[in-house]
Amino acid sequence: MGTLSIISFLGFTSLVAFIAWYATRKTDEKSADGYYLGGRSLGYITIAGSLLLTNLSAEQIVGLNGQSFAQGVLVMAWETLAAISMIVTAIYLLPKYMQSGITTIPEFIQERFDAQAKSILSILFLVAFGVVLLPTILYSGSLAFSTMFNLPEVLGVPQSTIIWVSVWSIGIIGSIYAIFGGLKAVAVSDLVNAIGLLIGGLLIPVFGLMMIGDGGSVSDGLTKLWEANPEKFNAKGEIDSFIPFSTIFTGMMIAQMYYWGTNQSILQRVFGAKSLKEGQKGMILAGFVKFLIPIIVVLPGIIAWHLFDGNLENADQAYPALVRKVLPAGFLGFFAAVLFGAVLSSFNSLLNSSSTLFGVDLYRQYFNSNASELKMVKAGKVFGIVLAIISMTIAPFIVNASDGLFSYIQESLGSLSGPILAVVVVGMLTKNVPAIAVKIVLTVGVLMYLISQFVLSPYFVDAAMAEAALKGITDIKALGIIKAKAYPHFLHIMGILFVINVGFMLLMGMLYPNTKIYTPKITEEINIEPWKYAKIVGVIITLLVLSTYFIF
Repeated sequence: MGTLSIISFLGFTSLVAFIAWYATRKTDEKSADGYYLGGRSLGYITIAGSLLLTNLSAEQIVGLNGQSFAQGVLVMAWETLAAISMIVTAIYLLPKYMQSGITTIPEFIQERFDAQAKSILSILFLVAFGVVLLPTILYSGSLAFSTMFNLPEVLGVPQSTIIWVSVWSIGIIGSIYAIFGGLKAVAVSDLVNAIGLLIGGLLIPVFGLMMIGDGGSVSDGLTKLWEANPEKFNAKGEIDSFIPFSTIFTGMMIAQMYYWGTNQSILQRVFGAKSLKEGQKGMILAGFVKFLIPIIVVLPGIIAWHLFDGNLENADQAYPALVRKVLPAGFLGFFAAVLFGAVLSSFNSLLNSSSTLFGVDLYRQYFNSNASELKMVKAGKVFGIVLAIISMTIAPFIVNASDGLFSYIQESLGSLSGPILAVVVVGMLTKNVPAIAVKIVLTVGVLMYLISQFVLSPYFVDAAMAEAALKGITDIKALGIIKAKAYPHFLHIMGILFVINVGFMLLMGMLYPNTKIYTPKITEEINIEPWKYAKIVGVIITLLVLSTYFIF
């Protein structure tokens, strides 16, 4: 990167930091609401921007484009179907959450069941954040910077050194935002970075299509891309694809509803809303933008396939290679700052949520039952620092498991999706299911998935591939189908186990009905009047999502 690129990178990054500081300078960070929920003062635009940037990071931008490079537009399901789950959350789940005035999802589980169930859920979230998500975000962001801007050659140092330096740089800066700034600092920086990401992210497909089209025409480039690669624009995945079409009706929507409807790192942004109306508007606006996000995280992968004739050593190189090829030098610094902001946002959002989970759900229960709000906040900050150090230490070693980062994350977190969503749904819709049923599902249900995917699946797949080798089958397509048929797709497993978990809890409710009468509390801290246009706008966005599947 040249001097201009470095200046633009530092300038945009410094601007984000200044805006975040200025917007939060009067927020009382010593109270629980002030630190963990931004004083319940967030408007819908800030919420929408924070939701998008908490979700979008290097592992998603690079990973999904890598998958679309390999298999085409079918991977857009991770983005477009998210819009539907966000609509469902905004209209049906959010009112129930916000009327009780909770800070965390485990708080809701405690109100409905008991404190032990809450603790198990909090620990599951923290393990997922600390061991899987935080290190992966740091590693994938560092890898993207290193590859995209050829940092080992530019700086004259080994790739491993670049990864270590990048991981700790991102981690330290993200920790400062999350731990010392609280939710509002995170949310405000997310909003600014979201605007930058939408602008910078759109530049890549625009310049790519201009390169394909005659005379730099974007429309001509899109026409040529469509006509030359019709197989890449088929949304119906085959049995051996990353997302077989049938998974949309089993585990895909469960994964989406878990992420957008029960995930603490996502919903904490909405819990900080000024009112239920602002929270619903923010989530629905984010859902609409999410419907459009495939232009940034899917289309560039197909453009890369066309420009490189499908010849890349690794599909995950598609996006960095495309950026190097199509982006004018003057934009590199700005794009680097945008990507840095996206990585930083996901990291600091998860770290802030981890501090919240520990400070609100675990510290008072197990360490200091009489702790003041100030002590609770301090404890959360200390825990956040420890978790940040752990994740920064783990991240560089993910190179040993870096094949298909996006799929790895989704499959690993599938252990939580079914059990947690089942517990929340059953907790909302029933009154007789006892707490013991929840504790069994949150432990045994998670173990069932882990055994299925990391013990049984490799066994059956290896056996099937060994048999294929004995028969002399070498065709890649045939081997892919054999491998896919050997064991159900992880999304199918997720769907099956979700039904089993729900059925088990309902059975326990019949056999050992809960004696505690659950009465939802109503908060007086915020206005819980819903947005009157939520349903009609939600239906319109849902129809837009469904229309994309008819088109492709």
